[in-house]
Amino acid sequence: MIFNYLKIAVRNLLKYKFISFNNLFGLTVGLACCLLILTYIIHELSYEKYHDKADRIYRVTRLFKNGETGVTSLHLNTVSPPFGPLLVNDFKEIEKLTRTLQNNTVPFRYEDKIFNELNSYWADSNFFHFFKVDVVKGNPSRALTDPYSVMLEESIARKYFGTADPVDKVIRMNNQFDFKVTGTYKAFPTNTHFHPELMLSFSTLRDTAIYGEERLRTNWGNNSFFTYAMLTPGYDAKKLEAQFPAFIDRHMPKGSHFKPSKTTELFLQRLTDIHLRSHLDSEAEQNGDIKRVYIFSAIALFILLIACINYMNLSTARSALRAREIGVRKVVGAERKSIILQFLTESVFVCWLAIILAFVTTWLVIPLLNQISGASLSIDVLLRWQVMVPLIIIPFIVGILSGLYPAIFMSSFQPIMVLKGLFRAGGGNISFRKVLVTAQFAISIILIVSTAVVFKQMRFMQNKELGFDREHIVTLPYTSALNDQYDAFRTALLQESALKDVGRSSRIPTGRLLDAMGSQMKNGDTLAPANVDIKYVAADHDFTSTYGIKMVAGRPFSRDFSLDTSAFLINESAASILGFKRPEDAVGKDFGYGNRRGKLIGVFHDFHFESLHQKIVPLVLLVPRSANNFGNISVKIAGSNLTGALAHIEKTWHKFLPEVPYQYTFMDDNFTRLYEAEQREKNIFTIFAFIAIFIACLGLLGLSAFTISQRVKEIGIRKVLGADVSTIVTLLSKDFMKLVIISAIIAFPVAWWAMNSWLQDFAYRISIPWWIFLLAGIVAALIALATISFQAVRAALANPVKSLRTE
Repeated sequence: MIFNYLKIAVRNLLKYKFISFNNLFGLTVGLACCLLILTYIIHELSYEKYHDKADRIYRVTRLFKNGETGVTSLHLNTVSPPFGPLLVNDFKEIEKLTRTLQNNTVPFRYEDKIFNELNSYWADSNFFHFFKVDVVKGNPSRALTDPYSVMLEESIARKYFGTADPVDKVIRMNNQFDFKVTGTYKAFPTNTHFHPELMLSFSTLRDTAIYGEERLRTNWGNNSFFTYAMLTPGYDAKKLEAQFPAFIDRHMPKGSHFKPSKTTELFLQRLTDIHLRSHLDSEAEQNGDIKRVYIFSAIALFILLIACINYMNLSTARSALRAREIGVRKVVGAERKSIILQFLTESVFVCWLAIILAFVTTWLVIPLLNQISGASLSIDVLLRWQVMVPLIIIPFIVGILSGLYPAIFMSSFQPIMVLKGLFRAGGGNISFRKVLVTAQFAISIILIVSTAVVFKQMRFMQNKELGFDREHIVTLPYTSALNDQYDAFRTALLQESALKDVGRSSRIPTGRLLDAMGSQMKNGDTLAPANVDIKYVAADHDFTSTYGIKMVAGRPFSRDFSLDTSAFLINESAASILGFKRPEDAVGKDFGYGNRRGKLIGVFHDFHFESLHQKIVPLVLLVPRSANNFGNISVKIAGSNLTGALAHIEKTWHKFLPEVPYQYTFMDDNFTRLYEAEQREKNIFTIFAFIAIFIACLGLLGLSAFTISQRVKEIGIRKVLGADVSTIVTLLSKDFMKLVIISAIIAFPVAWWAMNSWLQDFAYRISIPWWIFLLAGIVAALIALATISFQAVRAALANPVKSLRTE
């Protein structure tokens, strides 16, 4: 019986080629989009789950807050070094603990090969037994035990040693420290939150030349250490967190005004939550976002829904074409349930063809999606049995859902009416088809509005005045090798007329403002805590001029004033939070920051140091007492001779720092990287919005063709009575255009709510203008009109004699 149904299904597919193609093509594209998005979603949800005990591993995070108001000022995914050993000592619920410390960009040398390494980490000796790492060479139990030992990722080992065995070879870090290679490991998979390429033994940090054992025990201020705890099986992390305030008060130095637990908190963050649910103030690498997973899941569902609606619409629309077949089957004894089963079999068969073609399409398109999204997706994730079993069921679910209404509708035909030729496709199913078309275009309009809002927000961020000059600024890493020769280095750079200015700072715009100390304002004859959160950047005398930061009051740092090493510059937000009504009122006032005392000499304009996701925060600039506080050099290039300027910078670099590899970035490139995720989101939105509209148009094309074919004789009579082409086209189009208008009315509030929620992630965002909704409605109407007009004009131009010949 099923074989007979399949044979009939194939015959009907071949007999009604246009409708069959529309159905199959629409379902194929819809399912292919779903498979592509499913590949992305599975990849995003898989982060860290490859570790054997991922469900028991937590990352320790630290929150800082104002002791008086309780307002959070900072939440870091790293903690200070004393916490690790103390946590293990105090809590038996922690089975084991490991720490890593991200190294700054640092040069490594082997013989004549020298490279700047961006992903080197100091790691505890138990790291390879804590996390799942595929060690290729060396003993994972001993590899990081001895000081000055290093494990290399395979590609790094090949970069330095070629095909030679790297074990026991020695590489030099920063032209100062020699490390012995104790083994190699395979690259960390893409679905993890960090990717160390060199792992240096943590025990090396005990050397005072690098960090010092005393600082590891007592330095509560350096919150740079990633600390991971593995809890005993079944233990509730919340119970452990509840004991942290007492733990903090027990071990941390007492403050002058508040207990330590009033100003800082510790939390445990699931390892598997880091990628999608962690948006702390510092991350090892850029994380994903669970909201993005929800958004793309909704898009996949929308596209599949549009494809299913197409199938239902076209299947019910062609009911007149198969009415006589159904009538004959009923006359010869077919029961209604067997007819329903036949049509459901046909529907499932089409879905099976569609999902096979969708798999092929996904395999072909996934490299392009990787290029657009910046991801490393593979179709292999769909071939796991946990995924394949649901995918095998999908054709049955989609086939039954999309085929059930057409099957029930067509099986309800009365054979006597059909065989007498009195049956006409119409009635209640027309109203239902209108509902389906309306739903299709409502979804399409929502996607059009969403794409337009994303485009507008991206343009707003790219064009917004940031408050500093980011054009033609080159940034270089600052190294301690420049400490004693920086003035000569700067002078040599400025000998090139194309270079306008050079400045140093601990952080550069487009980075995060994470450094803060307590501030004090004069109260009577003494400085008293201000109880406000102000971030700081260590900057030299030339930083503000290099970035074109404008002063509102007072003056910038100057080399002509030796006391500027005890002076401060603050932004307008800092002046306001400190209680000054006007910026001018702050100039000359006594001010304390950390353990430094001095005067406020100037107030500069607020500018966007961080991305537009963050609000402008109170900021103080100070000249550090040690050049080791600097991390970056910024060079302002004047004019258009970029090539000559870059060549001069590189030549000067090699002259002063022959042992340090030269590398630079443009500030514009840094700025672009801030919004890479949103840029990718925009591209994907655009692609899937186009696909959704395309599928909707396919359905509308087929449906309008069928509807018009049912009115051929009416059109012929109207033409004979004198109706022109435009009148007939208007007549045939107006019913569909009404549906588009209703779709827009439904779609607009849904689209506004969705995109207003999306915009909340930006501290600086657009207001959604009314004309975007009008534009989306007009675009949808024009697309629908163009689709319908293609068939309507054809019908209007047909010879009426042919359509009326049978009357």
